[in-house]
Amino acid sequence: MKTRIIVSAVLLPIFFCVLFVFPPIILTFVVSAICAIAAFELLHAVKIINKRVLVYTLISAICVPFAILFGAVLNMAENTSRIEEGLAPLTQLGPVSTLLTLTLLFSVFFFLVCLLFAEIALTFRNKKAIEKGTVLKLRKMPAVLAAGMLIPFMLSALISLKCMPYGHLFVLLPIVAAFLTDSGAYFTGVTIGKHKAFPTISPNKTVEGYVGGTITGIVGMLIYGIILSYTTELTIVYPALILYGILGAIMTELGDLTFSLIKRKCGIKDYGKLIPGHGGALDRFDSMSFAAPTMYLLVILVPAII
Repeated sequence: MKTRIIVSAVLLPIFFCVLFVFPPIILTFVVSAICAIAAFELLHAVKIINKRVLVYTLISAICVPFAILFGAVLNMAENTSRIEEGLAPLTQLGPVSTLLTLTLLFSVFFFLVCLLFAEIALTFRNKKAIEKGTVLKLRKMPAVLAAGMLIPFMLSALISLKCMPYGHLFVLLPIVAAFLTDSGAYFTGVTIGKHKAFPTISPNKTVEGYVGGTITGIVGMLIYGIILSYTTELTIVYPALILYGILGAIMTELGDLTFSLIKRKCGIKDYGKLIPGHGGALDRFDSMSFAAPTMYLLVILVPAII
C-alpha cells in the first residue's frame, strides 16, 4: 500500500503534465508506448509466445495512436480555418479528416489480419513450431486483435480529446472519472464493504465499493465543473456533467471488471510488474481504456463544457 501511494505521488504529476501542459505529440508517444506494453502483457497473459506475432501486434499497437493523431491534426487545421472565417470550431472530426483517419486505421487492421493469417498458414506447415506450441491458433486471434487494435484505439481517445478546442481541459475528464471512481470504490470497499459484487471474478470488489465509486465519480466531475466555471470563461452544463459522472463511473468499473475477468481466466494475479505497487500497464490503464472513449463520445454528443 505504501509503495502504491509513493509511486502514484510521483507518476501522477508527470502524467498530468503530459495531458495538460505538453503538446499532443508528446501524449501520442506516451499512449503509443503504453499500448505497446499493454499489447505485450495481454499476449503474454493468453500465452501467445510466437515472436513474429508479437512483433506484428506491437507495431500495430504503436501505429494506431499516430493514425488518430494524424486525423486530429487535420481537424485542428480545419478548425483554424473555420475560426479565421468567423465560424465555430468543430468538436468532432471533419469529413476529410474522418475519412483519412478511418482509411489509416483500416489499413493497419487489414495488414495485421493478413500477417496473422499468413503466420497461421506458415506455422501449421512447420512441425517444429507445432511441437514447441508457437503456432497461432484461430481461437486466439481475438486476443491479438484486441491487443493490436482495440485497446490502442480505445486509449487513443485521450489523443482525440487533447486535440479538440480546449482539449487540455477535455482530456482531464477521463482522468477525473477513472481516478476518482477507482479511489472512491477502493476506500469505500475497504471501509464499509460487506457484500461481494462479483466474487468469482474480483473477490475484493463489493457492492458498497461500486456505489461509493459512482458517487465519488459524480462529485468529482461536478467539482471539476465548478473549478472550470471560476477559472475559465466557458459555460458549464451541470446536468450533463452529472451524466458524465454516472457513465464515466459505470464504464470505469466495467473496464476494471473486464480485465479482471481476463486475468482470472488466464490464472494470473497481475498483467506485469511495470509499475511497483500497481502491476502492469493493463492493470493501471484497464479502466481508462473504457473511460476515455466514453468521455470522448459524451463531449461530442452531450456537451457539458461550452
